[in-house]
Amino acid sequence: MTTIIIIAVVALIVLWFVGVQRRLVSKEELCKNSLSQIGVQQASRWDALTALAELTKSYSEYEFNTLQQVIAQRKAITASSTSADANAQESLLNNAVSRIVAVAEQYPQLKASETYTKTMDSVNQYENQVRMSRMVYNDSVTSFNRIVRQFPSNVVAGILGYAVKEYLVENQGKDRMPSMKI
Repeated sequence: MTTIIIIAVVALIVLWFVGVQRRLVSKEELCKNSLSQIGVQQASRWDALTALAELTKSYSEYEFNTLQQVIAQRKAITASSTSADANAQESLLNNAVSRIVAVAEQYPQLKASETYTKTMDSVNQYENQVRMSRMVYNDSVTSFNRIVRQFPSNVVAGILGYAVKEYLVENQGKDRMPSMKI
């Protein structure tokens, strides 16, 4: 009789362990997917900014070259990237947008261009999508971190090598970025 009780208790512990492992994997995959979505949206923004850089070429060769140097620093954000990678790319993107807005202010005919207006609208749209993707990522990280940190699931997480994930932080200079409204 005691053997059956011991086997039942061990079976319950194994089932609980497997359940926690499955939740950890599921939540970690949500985090990776969310980070990948940020990468997709940032890639779209980079493409739009590249088009805007081409538009500035006829107005200012210096600004075009500067923007091309910023764009050359572009790195893809994938599921294996870190939150620091995503934050660094966001900072580069904001720098490029700020430069383009500054050039447009210097050249009113560029700012009045229909192509510029449409492309800047798409940059705004992609920026909003990145903002939403960042929120989804941070929500996914919150859910994952709860499992990793709360007892007793933290025991399983520790045994399996799962660690708390970092949140994406809001760019501190973002509040000083010029308006992109045309």
